[in-house]
Order: sequence, then C-alpha cells, then structure tokens
Amino acid sequence: MAGEPKYRRIILKISGEALAGDKGFGLDDLTLASVASEIGQVTKLGVQTALVVGGGNFWRGRTSDNMDRATADYMGMLATVVNSLALQSAIESTGVETRVQTAIEMREIAEPYIRRRAIAHLNRGCVVIFGAGTGNPFFSTDTTAALRAAEIDAEVILLAKKIDAVYSADPEKDPHAVRYDRLTHQEVLERGLGVMDSTAAAMCRDNGIPVHVFALKGRGNVMKAVLGEPIGTVIV
Repeated sequence: MAGEPKYRRIILKISGEALAGDKGFGLDDLTLASVASEIGQVTKLGVQTALVVGGGNFWRGRTSDNMDRATADYMGMLATVVNSLALQSAIESTGVETRVQTAIEMREIAEPYIRRRAIAHLNRGCVVIFGAGTGNPFFSTDTTAALRAAEIDAEVILLAKKIDAVYSADPEKDPHAVRYDRLTHQEVLERGLGVMDSTAAAMCRDNGIPVHVFALKGRGNVMKAVLGEPIGTVIV
C-alpha cells in the first residue's frame, strides 16, 4: 500500500528519449504502458499531476546548415505533441481522464494552453499534458516545465530521465563521475551540470521550485519520488 504523498501538485517532466525505451527512437509500448500505470497510481493517491514531455525520441534539433534554428525548434515542438497524444491514450487506458494542452493551437487534436483551464482540470483530478513547449523557438522543454510549474503553482518538478541521478560528468563516458544526492540550483548553474538548461535552472531557482531527478526506467520510481523517497538527486 502506498504511503502519504509528499506533494499535492506536481509537474512530471519526461524526456522523449526515455519513452523510446531500449529502441533509441520512436515509442516503446512497454515503456508507455509502465509510465501510464505509474501516473494512474499517483493520480489515484490524490496528487494533481501535469506532464511536460520532450521530443528527442523523434527529433533532436537542427540537422544541417540549410535549416535555421527556429524551424528546427518548431519541428521539435511538433514531436512533443506526438508524444503527448501517445501518453494521453496510454494514461486514459488506465481509467484516468486526461487533457492535452498545446502552446501552439491545433484545436482539432488538443486544447490551447490556458492557465486557468489547466488548473481547473487538475482540481478535478484530470491529468494535464502540456505539449509544444512554450510555443517559442530557442526554449527547451526543461524551460517549459519550469515555466508551467511556476504558472500552476506546482510544488516540485519530477525530472524523469534515462540517467538515474545528476553526475559531475556523463557516467557512461567517465568512470570517475561523481554522483550527487542533493544540490542547489546555484550549484547546478555554477558547475555547468547538464541536468537541465541554464534558463530552466535559473527559473527554478528564482521561483523556489525544487527539482527531483531520477530514472524513468525502474518500476515504481515515479511513485517513490512522489512519496519523497531518497532516489536520484534533489535540487533545491
């Protein structure tokens, strides 16, 4: 039986790469089902849950000098919408009502992002998925998570990644990389740790939003983070 949740309202930020599972590209059905199941369990505990998802499993940015950065970023935003719709279907298959809101209007498939409507959905137990980033190029989905967390008064950003914590360097490349259990936002900025971009880290620091970094792959990790168990790295 699950314990008492530490948070009332959360932003769960999921990297697109994590949704690809071991395939490295696209969507992995088992990963989607696992994530949806955990989100369903968390929601049924009474935790108001909003999601921001990346698009790196489909698009990683500009691929040639013939493409400008803004166009590449817009393509990435569309990739996040693909992932948002996939998550919506997976979560609703667990019996939890879900809404996708996009920063770029595409009314045939999703609601436009409206802060008050998003909060109203959360208050009635609906999972809200924020797609298309901030709607602006040159901003990452990490920044989207920080911005939406500030807007909806989320108590924490749960940053679910392929890696299990924050390290001083890439642990797959550097066997001497140091694992951190706890950091401040200022330390993340000063040390140039690649857990999230500097804009997002500064926004979290300035708005007092803690970030909990952990691996998406791992049974029950989302629930463990919601319950405040000591997994991954906490940034305050």
